[in-house]
Amino acid sequence: MSTLALLVVLLLTLMTLVIVGAVSYVVHHRPALSHAVTAGLATLASMATVIGVVISAGGR
Repeated sequence: MSTLALLVVLLLTLMTLVIVGAVSYVVHHRPALSHAVTAGLATLASMATVIGVVISAGGR
């Protein structure tokens, strides 16, 4: 695996962690805005998007 590919995977992983952290922060500080199930689905959807990008980039 090239250095560029490793960098892309690292950046996408960090971006996923930022998204998960943001969703967790919003749910923790403003529980009226979102239920735990909705927050979990949003987190899961963002992680699925990141994984999809990694898989499609790896196929080239």
